[in-house]
Amino acid sequence: MLLSIGNLHQVTPDGVHRIVISCRPLMANPFASTAAMPDSASLPALSPLALRPATEADAELIATIHSASWRATYRGLLPDAFLDGEVVHERASYWRARMSAPGAERRIVLIAERASEPIGFVCVERQPDSPWGVLLDNLHALPAHQGIGAGKLLMRAAQDWAREHGEAQLYLYVLEGNAPAIAFYERQGWTFSGAEPDHMGGVDITALRYVYRLDRESTNY
Repeated sequence: MLLSIGNLHQVTPDGVHRIVISCRPLMANPFASTAAMPDSASLPALSPLALRPATEADAELIATIHSASWRATYRGLLPDAFLDGEVVHERASYWRARMSAPGAERRIVLIAERASEPIGFVCVERQPDSPWGVLLDNLHALPAHQGIGAGKLLMRAAQDWAREHGEAQLYLYVLEGNAPAIAFYERQGWTFSGAEPDHMGGVDITALRYVYRLDRESTNY
């Protein structure tokens, strides 16, 4: 389900900047499978989505969302032993290291919340030596909250952040065979630009590279 989105920028008493989004259901989102869609009767009619910057203290939270998304998305693409076992520990170690690593000024990590509940995140990083532009490294939503507009909201925030830093292009990698994600990115105007071998979850995989020009007009919001 896609949402009609209206923005309201707020600053909380503790100085945290939030983008509060009012949402109205419009149509189905191909990024989410029917099985992953929540029961609409259990959701508030006008439940807001909000974004907040992540901090080092959010590393475990981000890892939990990331591993849950991988388990739902990569079933059949990565080994069950990895998805049912070490993925949680592996992602937790990764995000603890990444959120405390130098170079925070080159990246932004945003957490999407619905009714104050964390449901997704995005990580974007500037890479001056990359010929492809800014890396949209992670874009994930919890399976039960896919299809409500969180992915599009996080993607738009990533695009806005890159534009604000004077960048001209974003790029990302998507696992070959992840048809729902590929369809989602293509619907948002991303274009295929190549394939690269990689290793993930103990197996060799093919990562498909997609790019998005920031100087183009988009009507997919």
